[in-house]
Amino acid sequence: MKVKLQNVRLSFPDLFEAKQFEGQGPFNYRASFLFTPDSQAKKDIDAAIKAVAAEKWGKKADALLEGILPNSQKCCLVDGNTKEYDGYEGMFALSASRNQEKGRPLIIDRDKTPLGQADGKPYAGCYVNATVEIWAQDNNYGKGIRANLLAVQFARDGDAFAGGSVGSEEDFDDLSADADSADSLV
Repeated sequence: MKVKLQNVRLSFPDLFEAKQFEGQGPFNYRASFLFTPDSQAKKDIDAAIKAVAAEKWGKKADALLEGILPNSQKCCLVDGNTKEYDGYEGMFALSASRNQEKGRPLIIDRDKTPLGQADGKPYAGCYVNATVEIWAQDNNYGKGIRANLLAVQFARDGDAFAGGSVGSEEDFDDLSADADSADSLV
């Protein structure tokens, strides 16, 4: 079930290059999205989880979800208070991934123009809109609730999380007046 997340905070983005989780397994694009417990995003995700569980497991859905939902290994949605990451306290986090074989997720700017890694956005700590697909897993790896990463739209700047700083023109001086002195250094 497709869910659109609006104005959520981006965390742990691997959007432009597929990576392995902790150096193992398949290569995936991934990201986590942070939002408050009373947000529309949380309501929409809760509804999607219940719907895909009911479709997959029928009358057993509620009982199975009792074991799946509190387990971060079995569910894409976690209580941020259980994590010790920058920005997670008091929030919920949805982790989504996309297998490299399916291609990179759509990454666009506010005006819908495509973004590349060189653009410097989106970055960890900024605000984005995103689409994910919630699905119920029931295979040889067990039962769970997962999210496929479909697309991310940069919405606005936010304080970068640790390790997610963004470079800025203000970091540098204007050296255009020193062009002649630069030639003398060679």
